[in-house]
Amino acid sequence: MSVSDSYIEFALERLGSVGQCTSRRMFGGAGIYNDGLFFAIIENDTLRFKVNDTNRPDYEEAGMEPFKPYKDKAEIMQYYEVPPDVLEDDELLAEWAEKALDVARSAALKKASKKKRK
Repeated sequence: MSVSDSYIEFALERLGSVGQCTSRRMFGGAGIYNDGLFFAIIENDTLRFKVNDTNRPDYEEAGMEPFKPYKDKAEIMQYYEVPPDVLEDDELLAEWAEKALDVARSAALKKASKKKRK
C-alpha cells in the first residue's frame, strides 16, 4: 500500500463538503477522519469509504468490491472504492461520504455500548 501526498490533499479537498476532514498515515496508506470518526482510507491513491449493510449495495451496484489489503490472503475490510463518477460529482460524493460517516457513527456507538456493558 502506498499513497501520495498530492492524492491525500486531493481527497481532503474533495471531502470538504462534509466538514473538516483530516488524514493520518498508517501502514503505507492513510486514514481519513471527520470529527474523530475514521470513515475512509486511501491506499494506492484510491479513496475507499466505510460500508455496512446500509450502504454496501450502492457500491456493489456500481461494480465495486471490498478492499483486500493483502493480495495473498482472503481477508477483506469493509471499505469499498468510491466509484470514479461519484468522486467527480460534488453532490453524489457528499451523499456517499455522509453515508460512510453514518456507518462510522454506528460502529462507534456499538463499540461504546459494549464498553459500558463490561
